[in-house]
Amino acid sequence: MNHTRQGLIVWFQHRKNIKQIKKHGNLMYVSRKLRYAVLYVDIEDVETIEASLLKFPFVSKVDRSYKHLLKTDYENALPDKAKQYDYKTN
Repeated sequence: MNHTRQGLIVWFQHRKNIKQIKKHGNLMYVSRKLRYAVLYVDIEDVETIEASLLKFPFVSKVDRSYKHLLKTDYENALPDKAKQYDYKTN
């Protein structure tokens, strides 16, 4: 599997600094209540961007998303029998 992007979860202290976070990658989501942002960056630049984000005084911590490492191909998935009967058109 060839993935070119990885997600970073950036925990910040103030919402007014979101513009500076946005300059480092693609900003997908900002939680106003919990004060975190989901940022997608190139997988080659993860270490440098993570280090540069941690230099900001308003950033509490930066977590990496490991979604691209999870297996999403399911084997032996049995179909639901109740749904099979609903789709029959005989």
